[in-house]
Amino acid sequence: MINVNSEYKKLKKVLLHRPGWETENLTPSTYERLLFDDSYYLKEAQREHDAFAELLRSKGVEVIYLENLAAEVISISAKIKEDFLKEFIIEGGISHHSHLFLRVQKYLASFKDNLELIRKLMSGIRLSELPEIQGKKSLRELESNDIWALEPLPNLIFTRDPFASIGNGVTIHKMTFKTRRRETKFAEYIFKYHKDYKNTRQYYTRNRSTSIEGGDIMILSETDIAVGISQRTHPDSLEKLATNLFSDSKSKISRIWGVSIPKGRSWMHLDTVFTQIDIDKFLIFSNYQFRIFQVAKSGNDIKITSEKMSIRKLMERVFGIKKITIIHCGDKDPIHSEREQWNDGSNVLAISPNEVIAYDRNHITNSLLKKNGVIVHEIPSYELSRGRGGPRCMSMPLEREN
Repeated sequence: MINVNSEYKKLKKVLLHRPGWETENLTPSTYERLLFDDSYYLKEAQREHDAFAELLRSKGVEVIYLENLAAEVISISAKIKEDFLKEFIIEGGISHHSHLFLRVQKYLASFKDNLELIRKLMSGIRLSELPEIQGKKSLRELESNDIWALEPLPNLIFTRDPFASIGNGVTIHKMTFKTRRRETKFAEYIFKYHKDYKNTRQYYTRNRSTSIEGGDIMILSETDIAVGISQRTHPDSLEKLATNLFSDSKSKISRIWGVSIPKGRSWMHLDTVFTQIDIDKFLIFSNYQFRIFQVAKSGNDIKITSEKMSIRKLMERVFGIKKITIIHCGDKDPIHSEREQWNDGSNVLAISPNEVIAYDRNHITNSLLKKNGVIVHEIPSYELSRGRGGPRCMSMPLEREN
């Protein structure tokens, strides 16, 4: 069951992905293509991520792992497993008619444990790992200097992005960059076949022509959501999402607020610059004047207007509150704010009203949050912060209290 109607009410169930060998398969020559700036030390990254998960459990949150859900799905039937693997291989850039496809298929058939198989798909498959069939190699291997048959998926740690929970439904996303598009194959099969999630309503699908990613989607209330127009979410996607939500009789969403942010890596999603802490309290990186647009239900159509208002005024309007508290990442200091925003100081995860999880390294922002009465749980972030994603990026809420 999916039930998410806010960003700040008590978190009950969350989806994570524990970093695996896919992060060890990052190299300087592949950083840019795989959307990283540096490599993790895996052992320490896992220790930090385990501390994150254990903190969530200590607060009464049920932690679900992506790899476990995916393994459960392909264990349902041989046909589901066969279809999933075939589609996953083809989307990895291997033709169904090639000799290489047969070799990858044979290699994957050697895995007897489905969880191990899923982890291997996530971590990547080297050409050197593949068994030979009749002593033959593929033309691709002979012609190129490729190492990978299927490249690793190191961004899976950011479970916020491939899909998003909206009310009792989900959006499954078309990811901007090719290297992340296979990530949503796991979500597609989970919401198609998993016993707990197969009847979930879908408001966006991964086969759309324009991109949208979960870090840009914020659930403000039962009736309002905000969507970042960013490097990774196209304005056309917002219109399509609005049309789908507004046309569904079971959806209560009647307004979507488009928030335009700069199109660049340090601003990649709305939640890298803006997160909600409580109904009247927000954390923001303020070195930019946001542009805001309203997409509203208008009969059987949508109406789009450009709004002349600040983020503060928007939140006062949405929540009907005269005084909103805005907490500024890095306390507006030109050095601290830029440095801490880069290390996801603005990307906190609310687990209850006025209670958040944050990276320990962002000490200026965390001190300011505490001065404003926020309960801040700090998690270690020496390695995890290298991925350019904070506690909100690394978590997808599945259930919150209403």
